Amino acid sequence: MTPWRTLAAGLLASASMAAGAHNFHMGIADVSYNAASGSTEVVHTYTGHDVEALLTQLYQRQFDLGQEDSEAALRRYVDKQFYIVGADGKRLRLNWVGMKVNADNVVIFQEIERTRLAPATRIHNQLLIDFLPSQRNTLNVQDGGAIQTLFFDSRHAELPIR
Repeated sequence: MTPWRTLAAGLLASASMAAGAHNFHMGIADVSYNAASGSTEVVHTYTGHDVEALLTQLYQRQFDLGQEDSEAALRRYVDKQFYIVGADGKRLRLNWVGMKVNADNVVIFQEIERTRLAPATRIHNQLLIDFLPSQRNTLNVQDGGAIQTLFFDSRHAELPIR
């Protein structure tokens, strides 16, 4: 085999391994009550390139998550795909606190001011699931010492907390 063919074969093999390296899509969120502020805080963590690919598909242009217009687009999407419904059946007001982006992840911060989640509250989490059918989101709810873990996927969009 010539050196060029060997190089080409190596590049193709590397590309195919990289394409298959990210077959599992997941996100994690933590919902916790902050006794000092009296608010419920939500922190989401998702893979950065999955979020960028989602925004590119939704808006048909490239996104750089470090730019302000990207944050606004992501915020609109998160407001639509993630919400919390109180025991009375009404959506609780989730305030966007901000986001932090690094080379691998996007971390999103939200809060429900002066509110503690009641039993029978329902959480709706379809973030990235509409874009990546294999996406699976794990959400931990902590109030005091107990932690409840919920799993969201294409079959489970909304789940109750206890």
